[in-house]
Amino acid sequence: MGQTGSLRRNLWLIIAMGSLISLLGFGVRANFGLFLAPMSADLGWGRETFALAMAIQNLMWGVGQPVAGMLADRFGTARVLAIGGLFYALGIYGMAHASSPTMFHLTGGMLVGMGLAGSSFALVLAALGRIVPEKHRALALGLGTAAGSMGQFLLVPLGQAFISAYGWSTALVLLALIVTLIIPLSAAMRGSAQSDPDAKKQSMGQAITEARRHSGYLYLMAGFFVCGFHIAFIGVHLPAFITDQGLSAQIGAQALAILGLFNIFGAIMAGVLGNRYQKKNLLSLIYLFRAVVITLFILLPMSQTTVYLFSAAIGLTWLSTVPLTSGIVAQVFGPRYMATLFGFVFFSHQIGSFLGVWLGGLLFDQFGSYDVVWWLGVALGLFAALIHLPINERPAARLATAAQ
Repeated sequence: MGQTGSLRRNLWLIIAMGSLISLLGFGVRANFGLFLAPMSADLGWGRETFALAMAIQNLMWGVGQPVAGMLADRFGTARVLAIGGLFYALGIYGMAHASSPTMFHLTGGMLVGMGLAGSSFALVLAALGRIVPEKHRALALGLGTAAGSMGQFLLVPLGQAFISAYGWSTALVLLALIVTLIIPLSAAMRGSAQSDPDAKKQSMGQAITEARRHSGYLYLMAGFFVCGFHIAFIGVHLPAFITDQGLSAQIGAQALAILGLFNIFGAIMAGVLGNRYQKKNLLSLIYLFRAVVITLFILLPMSQTTVYLFSAAIGLTWLSTVPLTSGIVAQVFGPRYMATLFGFVFFSHQIGSFLGVWLGGLLFDQFGSYDVVWWLGVALGLFAALIHLPINERPAARLATAAQ
């Protein structure tokens, strides 16, 4: 009994430390949209310059995520998280001192993107998926995801306060210091993986081939592309969109904080429901709900009330796709190579993020409006609602045979 209680306490400690890493990493990144308007104005850059840096960041994050996942599966998550946290902090510090668009793209784009790949919640969730028993896995993934949203709720107002008090450059330096906390926290992510039937008989290359030939895995990648498009566009451009409508910058920051607050409930709820219902159907409902909410937001008159209602509604779905998507990957293919396989799904997410951020800036500079991108988000939401329906969630034949 004592040994069981000790194992349980260690398990919850790992979940807590992993959740704290998610809180810091995602919470700091959620601040970047606050810097679009002041940096573009002070440095004389168009919005496309800032948006392109964020797009490069998302793309580098996506490209690096499968690599980080492979390294974590082979050498351990803790080491990769520590190195990623270092790169992340250096990149943000470089953003504060970038004197040209090229330097900003290298630091805020490439370096931060590489750091995010090595320190993001994707690696934390993969580690939890390996360590936490299957009966608690969906809830653990939901808690880890919700922690990222708590970071957005707590750290975005703090970032806005830094900008108001010290200016955008010093604010970035302070955020870089916060990110360095990931380095010591990463040591807690050392844990023993749950047993995976037949895992020792499967190499990493075989796992990738198995997933690539599974139609449901490809559908997940297509759906997660849409998630990335929505989140990146809204996260970076919503504060500027709100100020364009004549509302204050504080309301823009509050909108992002409300997104984070309500996603705490959405992510936990997704984790709980994912243990009871088919995850693919929950994902379809989430994307359909997003399409409806975005449509209402752009058609109704803009006010502080509609901004808060939109933020709350979208917040319920903000990262609730993550525990469900990652949960399907672990359920179908087993937890052994989850970091690698979810890394490729996340790469698709980041391609969507690249396009969402970049097209937002490009089309705004071209047309003086975000209307085209908003409606594109609606169309993609409807597409994602349909593409998840044919997914088969049953474990791969290899796992079923090994279990017998």
